[in-house]
Amino acid sequence: MTFLITGGSGFLGSHIAAELVRRGVPVRLLVRDPQRARKALEPLADGAAGVPTALGDVTDPAAVAAALRGCAGVLHAASVYSFDPRRHAEMRAVNRRGTEVVLAAARDAGVDRVVHVSTFGALLPATGPITSDAPVGAPREPYLASKAAADHVARQYRRDGLPVLVTYPPALLGPHDPRLGDQTRRVRDVLRGLMPIWPDGGFPIGDVRDAAVWHADVLIRGGPAQLAAPGRFVRTSELLRALRAVTGRRLPAVHLPAAALLPVGRLAGLAQRVLPVHVPVEHGAIYVCKVARALDDAPAPRPLVDTLADTVHWLHEAGHLSAAQAGRAATGRLTGV
Repeated sequence: MTFLITGGSGFLGSHIAAELVRRGVPVRLLVRDPQRARKALEPLADGAAGVPTALGDVTDPAAVAAALRGCAGVLHAASVYSFDPRRHAEMRAVNRRGTEVVLAAARDAGVDRVVHVSTFGALLPATGPITSDAPVGAPREPYLASKAAADHVARQYRRDGLPVLVTYPPALLGPHDPRLGDQTRRVRDVLRGLMPIWPDGGFPIGDVRDAAVWHADVLIRGGPAQLAAPGRFVRTSELLRALRAVTGRRLPAVHLPAAALLPVGRLAGLAQRVLPVHVPVEHGAIYVCKVARALDDAPAPRPLVDTLADTVHWLHEAGHLSAAQAGRAATGRLTGV
């Protein structure tokens, strides 16, 4: 029984593919760049770099249909995840449209199971704690709005009879992030001294390795129609405190109300459209800190300090941080919070 994975060269998708390989489950990846996929999978599991690939894009119906031939199920993890305003048009084009194309092809192929990877942010904003069976939200942020639109698509296909399970992972950290995604880059920027001002509030955080094991279980065994992946709500002050603990560094920072920082984020977004380098102040990230809530039914992940220590240690090993910037985590030593 072969499973197709979209987004298999990304952070979560590559870890899920590697977990399935470790279990001896046949996997095929739909990717735009097979070499990038091999590079992402190679450090994760023996034999993972040899996983068969199908060349194509999730917005191409013919490529998706061809990739699905002979597959019993599909895990759709491909999307554009970024708060960078320069990628807003790409998000709108890929996230909803890609979900529509993949699920239509799965319906036509008659697969037994579809897992659509959403995000906790698709359920926002909310006035209090939420669960995975909450209605789709109406977030006022382009990335989250594109994922909410994709969530609507997935739920409609389920109402029409396709066996779709929708998962809600938190923000993910951990080692081996092949594209240095938003959360991993933020940790790097903090340790480079580029983020001395933080919004209050917080957001759910999990470990990519926990999420990979959990998603592999869901893909193989099934479950309820909507499920919250492992994660816990972490306030920004708690995140910084944990980073100080694993690095042994002071990391001075000022915390301000997220609502007060939103205009600053908008101005930074306008500047980002013309600046050639990434600006580590993002309206979308500030918005998430303002409106995010815990998912009450999410399983608990491993301790935050363990996830952060492994993330920072990997960032140092991969050359993204100096030994001084990584602090104690450069050698893998942990300390309590």
